[in-house]
Amino acid sequence: MNNDMTNNCCEQCTHGPDTPCRDRIACLTEGPLCHQSASCDAVKRAFRDRMTFASHETPVIFIGMGTCGLGAGAAETEAAVRLWCQEQGITASIVAVGCIGLCALEPLVDVKLPGRARISLGNVTAQSAGELLSGVFTGRPDHHAVIGQFEQENQKSWHGIPPFFSHPFFKHQKRRVLENCGLIDPSSLGQYIARGGYSGLSRAFTRMTQEEVCSEVELSGLRGRGGGGFPTGRKWRFALNTSSTTKYIICNADEGDPGAFMDRAVIEGDPHRLLEGLLIAGYAFGATSAYIYIRAEYPLAIERLEYAIGDMRRAGLLGANILDSGISMDVVVKKGAGAFVCGEETALINSIEGKRGMPRPRPPFPAVSGLFGKPTIINNVETLANVPDILAKGSGWFNALGTEDSRGTKVFALSGNVTYTGLVEVEMGRSIREIVFDIGGGIPGGKAYKAAQIGGPSGGCIPLEHIETRVDYESLKRVGAMMGSGGLVVMDEDTCMVDVARFFMEFIGRESCGKCIPCREGTRRMLEIMDSITTPRKTEQNTDALERFRAITSLEKLAQVIRQTSLCGLGQTAPNPVLSTLRYFRNEYEQHIFDRTCPTRSCKQLLTFTIDEELCKGCTLCLKKCPVEAIKGAAKAPHYIIDDLCVRCGVCRDVCRFDAVKVH
Repeated sequence: MNNDMTNNCCEQCTHGPDTPCRDRIACLTEGPLCHQSASCDAVKRAFRDRMTFASHETPVIFIGMGTCGLGAGAAETEAAVRLWCQEQGITASIVAVGCIGLCALEPLVDVKLPGRARISLGNVTAQSAGELLSGVFTGRPDHHAVIGQFEQENQKSWHGIPPFFSHPFFKHQKRRVLENCGLIDPSSLGQYIARGGYSGLSRAFTRMTQEEVCSEVELSGLRGRGGGGFPTGRKWRFALNTSSTTKYIICNADEGDPGAFMDRAVIEGDPHRLLEGLLIAGYAFGATSAYIYIRAEYPLAIERLEYAIGDMRRAGLLGANILDSGISMDVVVKKGAGAFVCGEETALINSIEGKRGMPRPRPPFPAVSGLFGKPTIINNVETLANVPDILAKGSGWFNALGTEDSRGTKVFALSGNVTYTGLVEVEMGRSIREIVFDIGGGIPGGKAYKAAQIGGPSGGCIPLEHIETRVDYESLKRVGAMMGSGGLVVMDEDTCMVDVARFFMEFIGRESCGKCIPCREGTRRMLEIMDSITTPRKTEQNTDALERFRAITSLEKLAQVIRQTSLCGLGQTAPNPVLSTLRYFRNEYEQHIFDRTCPTRSCKQLLTFTIDEELCKGCTLCLKKCPVEAIKGAAKAPHYIIDDLCVRCGVCRDVCRFDAVKVH
């Protein structure tokens, strides 16, 4: 390979300076970039990034600065790292990378010294950064802070430090979509190429027809990762077979489920993977324009996405006649206003068109008549992020993992009552137990597992009796849950399942677009019933108790009506959290309904606060802190609580130094 940047031609090319390159995409992905490129500066920078990524001739300090890292204090850590380098007279490159997945140990800092393996440190605060870096640079890293090292050929390993991916959190994962996240500079086109990026695009554009691309993806078994699980290749073929001079491809990056942050992390850490998949998908069925619909609450993801799109344009990877392939496409980033219903594809289309985000009746389906009445395909971020590897490595490589009906891997946002929270990517077919205990480290504090909410508001809860349920589309449906976008919230023994169901009903009712009566009025009525379940007797008057029981007996029937008659998929799945908790935790509902008690003491309105006269010292601290003056008593004498005034805020219990406040 000729590395002379003045004559940027591939070794395999025989053309002279005045002869066009035969395969400019191959030049971009396989060798030094062709001097014929539309933007020489951009491709030269990409080439240099590729070379420096491989060599690292000077120290490089990588700081995890995704949204989760920044939330944990990574910006302050970065400032401390820069100050330390300045004070020590060390010239080092400081690179902001995305989230590698282990959010529980953020901020993460990796150090790559020349000739040595890259080493990763966890919980690096602004206060500890200098000391931890000194240890690495002097060859004596603090083993308590070290997560692991990234062993590399021709690089000296660190003695006594395990490989990074042998950490329990990563050991059972299978990283494909997340392969680059946290490792490469997301703003570097060259580093993405150095890791094999755009080779799938090269194969598709130069060696495959549109029909062949659709067939390859269909043979891979890739199904939509947004919830429904429809076969992706078949979806593309519908649009390919629809005659139109204008077609659109849309990436749904709205990600409105509570507890879900997979799309955000992929875009922040590896935006070019999404963009490459978007271009391949567009080519497969003839789209000339692409939209990425992303919520405005993701400013960092939007910033990195727009930077990557600009780099692609400068390098000739976007626009008219991409790298002389005869294929043209451009990408528009459309910011959404955070409406949950815009995750539904027809509501999303309305929003892009400047209309209110409300679902449309189907048929016609978007593949026939979508954006501006033209054939349109909508895929979510994870679906498109799988596409580059399928085209680069083949359908057989992809479908070698997973189950018969669910191929490949799935990314989950693991959160809640679990030791290691973060992004998890596992082979389809792994069990919930493996994700929670083998990868997530189990429930902290020695508490017992109670349930895992999967699929967000459209999903359901997996109780202990079904913890061996495999993560695939069909298995999850059988236990009343669904794959969804990938939020996985773990709950321990102190979680009230009635309260969980009520939370999701409140969320769904608030986010309903209001177009169809079953969803608009039905979810509101279900929330009223859930509220009544957590209401104490003292608030009831006249026939309130009778009306309460009458409503509760109709709860399941009402849920079924909403399921069967709502317009869109979000409305049809809205009752799922209530139905799944009723199915597996009916005893908790009965305790709330008949005994007016919450077994986990989570439903505040059902709690009773009292003061133990023998323990109370009359210090008056609780009396002074009570926001509604519900506590009475003289100094140095036992106090008491007026229950009718008490708002169950718990302040008295929090401030009592003698454990005199009791909760029943």
